[in-house]
Amino acid sequence: MQAAVTELAPVVGIAEACRILEVPRSTYYRVHLPPTEVEPVLPALWGDLAPEQNGAPAGPAPSARCSPRALSAEERAQVRELLNSERFADCAPREVYATLLDEGRYLCSWPTMYRLLREAHEVRRRRDTLRQGSFSKPELLATRPKQLWSWDITKLKGAATWTYHYLYVIIDIYSRYVVGWMIAERETAELAEAFIAETCAKEGVMPGTLTLHADRGSAMTSKCVAQLLADLGVVKTHSRPQVSNDNPFSEAQFKTVKYHPSCPERFGSVEDARAWARELFEWYNHEHHHTGLGLLTPAVVHRGQASEVLAKREEVLQAAYSVHPERFVRGVPRAGQVPSAVWINPPAVRTEEPTGVSD
Repeated sequence: MQAAVTELAPVVGIAEACRILEVPRSTYYRVHLPPTEVEPVLPALWGDLAPEQNGAPAGPAPSARCSPRALSAEERAQVRELLNSERFADCAPREVYATLLDEGRYLCSWPTMYRLLREAHEVRRRRDTLRQGSFSKPELLATRPKQLWSWDITKLKGAATWTYHYLYVIIDIYSRYVVGWMIAERETAELAEAFIAETCAKEGVMPGTLTLHADRGSAMTSKCVAQLLADLGVVKTHSRPQVSNDNPFSEAQFKTVKYHPSCPERFGSVEDARAWARELFEWYNHEHHHTGLGLLTPAVVHRGQASEVLAKREEVLQAAYSVHPERFVRGVPRAGQVPSAVWINPPAVRTEEPTGVSD
């Protein structure tokens, strides 16, 4: 059969001759390849041993076949060096290929460039990108008012599409009291600087007593704001990049503000927004009973009146308990209390390692 294929192949071609005579082309090529290019035959399943197992010396290993069209090692190195050069490090291989053709140069096809990059695991990115440095988690503690503030800026929709009014708010972390707010037509570092300076002056902040926390917005990280805080003796801290939980109090306060029933979908003008905010923050500071403050208002805690209000509540609850003690299945009711400490990212509790000493 092999002889018939050999006779017919010069007439109709090898592929057609193998098809007519129903001979696999792989079988034909295996028989007619030169001896040095024949792959080693594996031992048969029933007892055939390799030559070295029969005591005969092993022959030379067959040489690996290499296509005559393949690039040489020097050419492959040249292509990779060009693809990783400063000029082409950010370009796709097809862009490099077209650029070289326009310059009258041809090294290889762009699929070959892809293959060489794939072999070197350089297909996705070839330039060393800027890596953000490690940012430590801010761990901030407040045990009294005017010790730790948080500020942020949010957008309020204007009358027309894609128009906004910008709401600046500073909140005291311990008392949840809004110590300052402002609505402006834009978000700038200069407005933020004036807003912070006015708020600190109104609250009588003394140098070295306050920490101001914010995220990493452009106004928050601006040089003029940093210089102002340094002049006022205020310590500034920032959230980690892309970590919203590092500024939770401002985020929660904005949610309360925007979900309030009085907040409209859009504001007709900046004057309308300011009139709404004036009433809203009056309610928030003086009427809103905050769950994180034992249902006290932020103004009561901020002004140091919490103990008096809680004492009055205790009297009311004691009177109610004395009349109907059976209604209080958990015992004498308590009026609650103000947290002694408020944290932004409290430190993890570390358990002490056993010393190995037994009692």
